[in-house]
Amino acid sequence: MMSKSVSSDENKLLMQWLKEQRKEKGHTMRTLSQIIGTPHSFIGKVENQERRLDIVEYIRYCKALEVDPIEGLKKVL
Repeated sequence: MMSKSVSSDENKLLMQWLKEQRKEKGHTMRTLSQIIGTPHSFIGKVENQERRLDIVEYIRYCKALEVDPIEGLKKVL
């Protein structure tokens, strides 16, 4: 049986990468949420693995951070 993807090792790696990218770009959860157009609680839930990103959300998240989505995917492949 597969574990839920939100708590998987792969999701953990990906969320850690996104969090690192956010911090490297100098964004707070609040500033990133403003760029994406979501409540800042959304960013917190994503980074704390309480909420999973679908592929479209993931791409938007990466675009907001100005990072290549493929780079993050390579972390989990």
